[in-house]
Amino acid sequence: MSSGVLMYCTEVCPYCVRAERLLRAKGVVEIEKIRVDLQPELRMVMMQKTGQRTVPQIYIGTHHVGGYDDLAALEHSGELIGLLTEAGN
Repeated sequence: MSSGVLMYCTEVCPYCVRAERLLRAKGVVEIEKIRVDLQPELRMVMMQKTGQRTVPQIYIGTHHVGGYDDLAALEHSGELIGLLTEAGN
């Protein structure tokens, strides 16, 4: 994925919901969601790519942000908008 936002998530994850809300508040219209609860084999792909087991795992463009706490930290530091802009959002 070279542009946009990709998020590995599950339906019931409160941090996934928070991450989506934050991204939408920043003007992100499209979020490509990979539901690892519906496709468990994709959790293994996520783990191989990110080294993490938990959701959400968020990519902005080619940059692996990490989870919700990492996304919120980028927002608080003022870096999130720059990443989103670089990714075409």
